[in-house]
Amino acid sequence: MTAIYSLWLPILVSAVAVYIVSTVIHMLLWPWHKDDFARLPDEDRAMDALRPLAIPPGDYMVPKPETMDEMKSQAFQQKRARGPVAIMTVLPGGAFSMGKPLALWFVFCLVVSFFAAYVAGSALAPGTIYLKVFQVAGTTAFVAYTFAIWPISIWYGRKWSATIRSTIDGLIYALVTAGIFGWLWPR
Repeated sequence: MTAIYSLWLPILVSAVAVYIVSTVIHMLLWPWHKDDFARLPDEDRAMDALRPLAIPPGDYMVPKPETMDEMKSQAFQQKRARGPVAIMTVLPGGAFSMGKPLALWFVFCLVVSFFAAYVAGSALAPGTIYLKVFQVAGTTAFVAYTFAIWPISIWYGRKWSATIRSTIDGLIYALVTAGIFGWLWPR
């Protein structure tokens, strides 16, 4: 067992490294994720139709039944068949700032690195060989960076191609995390 406080350096360095790698993936390799979301046909008209509704920021489903009985009703089934059927997230209008999402992403990277340290520290002693540390920390980081993405495609219809690309990103983040933990593991 390795005390979590002795793993502060790999936690911090791996979080910073993943943050930098993710920036490279999303900024310099922009085409990699450019097709994750499709443009609505006649986007301007769709936005003009939605604007007067003043939909507050949040997650929505249409049509949305209030009860299981309603979901089984003929009226709901007809509404669903008529379409459109959508699950959407509405964000606030106005200027978009990357500050808050980037700060939250860094906090997330720290949390993932902390849990990779917790699992590896619980399982491995100081002086454990590089490859064993790489295996345990990398597996934990991979699970944290990727597994929550898959249910979005399973249940909400997100394109599998976007999920696969995000999973590959998560694999890269996990490999970076694993390499840093193996390198900086207490001797």
